[in-house]
Amino acid sequence: MPTRLLLLLCLTGHVFAKKPPDVDCLVVHMEYVHCSWNKRGTPEVNYTFYGWFENKNCRECTTYLSENGTITGCNHLYLNRNDRFSTFHTKLQHGNKVFEKRHELKEKVMLYPPTNLTVKMETDANLWFYWNQSYSGCVESEARYRINNKIWNSDPVSTGIQNYCINLPSNSSLYEVQVRSKFGKTCAESNIWSNWSEPVSWGNNNSTVKLPPKDGSMSVWTPVMYVLGALTLILMVMMLLHHERVRFILMPVPVPKPTFNFKEEWLQGSNCLKSESFYPNYNEHVCPVREYSPVSQSSSDSSDCSTSSITTDQTDCSVFIPLDGSDLSTSCSSSTSTVSVSSEEAEKVSV
Repeated sequence: MPTRLLLLLCLTGHVFAKKPPDVDCLVVHMEYVHCSWNKRGTPEVNYTFYGWFENKNCRECTTYLSENGTITGCNHLYLNRNDRFSTFHTKLQHGNKVFEKRHELKEKVMLYPPTNLTVKMETDANLWFYWNQSYSGCVESEARYRINNKIWNSDPVSTGIQNYCINLPSNSSLYEVQVRSKFGKTCAESNIWSNWSEPVSWGNNNSTVKLPPKDGSMSVWTPVMYVLGALTLILMVMMLLHHERVRFILMPVPVPKPTFNFKEEWLQGSNCLKSESFYPNYNEHVCPVREYSPVSQSSSDSSDCSTSSITTDQTDCSVFIPLDGSDLSTSCSSSTSTVSVSSEEAEKVSV
């Protein structure tokens, strides 16, 4: 029985025994080493802290950090910036209890947040943000922004660059930007980012162009106005098409009528006149129609064309009066047809 009780007490004591404090350290902006030992909870006693770099003298902490009256950390002064590449030793001591640990701080450097973050609308219509960082040549940054208090968007900024650009921002939106930094690869890259800088806002009332205050009712009526505008446009197009169709039916396009040159056609078809000149104003004798009759020899002697002629029933159009009143003689090429016969043939005809 006593043996079982002793075993139970040993097991219970091992379970309820507190673990030793775990010291965690990092370099803050190359100025001091910050160490804390409260990750497993607030310690029950106040420990004395000692720290030193490799091949350096051990020094007690000069600046303790406390929580509810209990010491939880220390800011150990950083004497040489090159010491970050050396091993850092820590020791916590309370009475007979001593806890020592080794720390590699090469990749555990946390910079201060960027300062003097400003915003400016440049002539290229882009929104530019500028900031300051002490170690500009070795520091890479990360910028994040959000529009109208929505989700943050992050973009990396190359080493040594201390500006960031947002392309073609909208004056009606609110932009909020923050920046953080860390050591880049050129100066032994660190795994610890600085805290975010204070946010800088641009847009709405902060923009160079002041916008009128927004009316909540406009957001409700805007879609309705868009729909009415579209319907009005469609109606106007339909009316225009209908008007063009009616106009085409009622007022068809006039087709020009063919024209004829009656004067030229009359000249070509007429057998009465063979003159090369045409006089639009003229007087013409009436051509009587009669049966043919024998012509006497005396009459035929006066003719210049034949000894005997028989006149047909065609119209005598060989005589016309010119405009200038001059006399025109009768021509054999006139429209009067004559037939030349001998005297014996004329007697046979008269019988």
